[in-house]
Amino acid sequence: TKCESGCVCAEGLYENLDGRCVPAEECPCEYGGLSYGRGEQIQTECEICTCTKGKWKCVQKTRCSSTCNLYGEGHITTFDGQRFVFDGNCEYILAMDGCSVNRPASSFKIVSENVICGKSGVTCSRSISIYLGNLTIILRDETFAISGENSGVRYKVKKNALHLMFDIIIPGKYNMTLIWNKHMNFFIKISRETQETICGLCGNYNGNMKDDFETRSKYVASNELEFVNSWKENPLCGDVYFVVDPCSKNPYRKAWAEKTCSIINSHVFSACHNKVNRMPYYEACVRDSCGCDIGGDCQCMCDAIAVYAMACLEKGVCIDWRTPEFCREF
Repeated sequence: TKCESGCVCAEGLYENLDGRCVPAEECPCEYGGLSYGRGEQIQTECEICTCTKGKWKCVQKTRCSSTCNLYGEGHITTFDGQRFVFDGNCEYILAMDGCSVNRPASSFKIVSENVICGKSGVTCSRSISIYLGNLTIILRDETFAISGENSGVRYKVKKNALHLMFDIIIPGKYNMTLIWNKHMNFFIKISRETQETICGLCGNYNGNMKDDFETRSKYVASNELEFVNSWKENPLCGDVYFVVDPCSKNPYRKAWAEKTCSIINSHVFSACHNKVNRMPYYEACVRDSCGCDIGGDCQCMCDAIAVYAMACLEKGVCIDWRTPEFCREF
């Protein structure tokens, strides 16, 4: 419509991010605000994508997995990516199978027991029970105990300075990796060879986060508290009617919480900012740091930051954020 001065690439060539004209084969691809050259790959839990002529060509992995996170004072990210917070002093079913209408026998059930860990009433996951038929694994007080046996289940226990890890195989059904930081953070990573329905606070794992608040009675709850109350393991526990805001109850702690948690927003994690949205993790860190007010406050803060660091690692970005003065390993 009008003349504009400037340069154009010759026919068949395309401008790259450096302003040079290159053939289509050398065009970069973009993901998360970063540029990737020809032939470079990125991996998600279900796909491997290769940069080809400026576009991503993706191939489905033979085995697809998804992760549910329970961390801090009742923060959950479901298998399908839904986030919510709850405060409940009870045992809750995180994940189990055998949920369909005809109620087949359950081959696994994972239960979290919550206890109050702050004067404001917030709770933190302290004890995890894993039921695999007649085999039971209890995680509590920074250690674990195994009782019973099940010849149809294979498992392996691994330890490092920060975590206990359990690789569990239920042949023909599930491969699970459970990671516990011996405090408040627990991760359930599942790949499955069956279309068996999964249910619990970790959601139904059907790829759609909008229906994750499916209750034990098989309807989608109108809010997360109704959903949480339906997955109590012990029906005698009281229902949760509201979610505590610890920073409102402990305003004197808010400035400290915001200052210490700001490492998530700082240059230390800058390589990850384009890969993983940091704001939900920062807000969770501030909330937990306000709430842990009867001891272990630094542990709560460090655990919350560690969850963001692990999310970065899942995207291939390793952040060296611990120091002898800040959240040291021992």
